[in-house]
Amino acid sequence: MRLSGLIIRFVDWFYIRPVAAVLPRQTFRYIVCGGANVVFSWVCYFLGYNFVFDKQLLDLGFVVISPHVATMLAVFPLTFFTGFWLNRHVAFRRSPIPAGTQLFRYLLSVAGSVVVNYVCLKFFVEFCGFWATPSQMMATFVTMIYSYLAAKYFTFRHAACE
Repeated sequence: MRLSGLIIRFVDWFYIRPVAAVLPRQTFRYIVCGGANVVFSWVCYFLGYNFVFDKQLLDLGFVVISPHVATMLAVFPLTFFTGFWLNRHVAFRRSPIPAGTQLFRYLLSVAGSVVVNYVCLKFFVEFCGFWATPSQMMATFVTMIYSYLAAKYFTFRHAACE
């Protein structure tokens, strides 16, 4: 059995009442996959901010990047590909849109999420004075609604749930 099949079986094991009465299966799978990817990104963010960038400015010679933004940029490629894979193979696996088109659309929707995340992170850290990791967590919640709507109605449009 493929990894995606195992993940689907595991996720669907939790798709019981009262959840099944409230959420469609596809939405439930999206929430679980998105939640797993978010937790993965938080762990990567925490490790990157505290140990890789050591809470220090990143001086590239032509620009200096704050550690919270540098960490966000470093974590992005990891969560981009894990998120796309989970969405394509678990949550929206029956989309009639070709994989290359899905990847491009996913890139566009994630670009919007990155902008929202960046603005929120700058606001929470630099304007409100919150710590970087909780700020990243709050910024993530702001982007979740946008991300779901973009996935359902743009990236993986017309995907049927099996």
